[in-house]
Amino acid sequence: MNLTTLKNQNLQEVNSLLEVKGRDILTERFVSLGLPSKKSEEYRYFDVEKLLEVDYKTLNYVPKTLKVSDKIEIVDGVVVAGPQSMRIYNEPCGQIDMDHYDPLYYLGHLLSPHAIKIELDGDVEVEIEHKYTQSDALINYRIVLYNQVNRHATVYESFVSEDIENSLVLYGYDMHIARDSSLRVVKLQTMQDSGYAMVASHKLNVDKNAHAVYKSFDLGGDNALQLIKVDLEERAEVDAGHLLYLNSKAKRGTVTQIVHRGAHSRSQQEAKNILDGDARGIFDALIRVEETGKFTKAHQNSKAILLHDKAYMAAKPQLEIYIDELEASHGATTGQLSEKQLFYLQSRGITRVEARKMLVIAFANTLIETVKDSRHQERIKNAFEEVFYATNEG
Repeated sequence: MNLTTLKNQNLQEVNSLLEVKGRDILTERFVSLGLPSKKSEEYRYFDVEKLLEVDYKTLNYVPKTLKVSDKIEIVDGVVVAGPQSMRIYNEPCGQIDMDHYDPLYYLGHLLSPHAIKIELDGDVEVEIEHKYTQSDALINYRIVLYNQVNRHATVYESFVSEDIENSLVLYGYDMHIARDSSLRVVKLQTMQDSGYAMVASHKLNVDKNAHAVYKSFDLGGDNALQLIKVDLEERAEVDAGHLLYLNSKAKRGTVTQIVHRGAHSRSQQEAKNILDGDARGIFDALIRVEETGKFTKAHQNSKAILLHDKAYMAAKPQLEIYIDELEASHGATTGQLSEKQLFYLQSRGITRVEARKMLVIAFANTLIETVKDSRHQERIKNAFEEVFYATNEG
């Protein structure tokens, strides 16, 4: 499949090319937005056209009998294992956001008529491991997450790949955080010659008095973009944090829209970006406060450190406000490590590599330490150090 064949096609032509029936409302939305290109605002810093113009093989997504495991394992878009007591099954996604800004959100749903549905019962912690084993493939799947009213769940997300090359992963979540509940999601993804690129398009619905936490830790190289839309109802909250540590010629980052629909809703978004080599980091974030979102509190900030003169940070924090009764702020800064601090550490017998690492870790720690589980904190720090030393050896 070459996805560029969908460019400038009408509804009937897209349905025919994708062999889709009975989903015209999704196809119409995809057609109205158009296949993303370098002219698309959300993809302007990400070379999406190079990924879409490749001829990929398509896969068969046949549901399997699940093996019992302490984590949910998804291999090439198919669930193969999960905890015995957890309800995991395949069915059409019943709630699709018809106001999402990302055309690949709709394409993902069109390509995946049956989503992986995961019901989080009670106060639970679960790990979701994504594994990719196919080369030259378009790996597409959607995941629907539900939690329960007045319950508190945590999801840890990780990614592994075998010796593959030239694949594109197109996946995403539709998360539904029930009223008076909380859902915490911690994503750790190291990509270094991983053999695949990724576009992850998510939607979070945060109901009344609910609290969502989304923390992403993206390390290494390669090309990946996560696009997130969050809708906040009355007194709903979201706490979003994004850590990038990139090297080589990586192009990775985050595009978000946080929409305050309900009164007294709150959002806090922080991005820490550390870029080495020829890397390009992306933080394109919009907070929109609707007329119904009175007494909102919304804060957004991006900070970047460039470790190489060829590194580049595209930071674009934005506010779109339609009321006066609110508290809001946004900002972005980009700089380099302090030579004075490096000199001081080196004067105490610390090597330059170790001095750089100490300053970089101190910069990143404010986000890493927001992960409450010390085991996962350690996993993130170990993954960070592995990538750092691979970049700075010698």
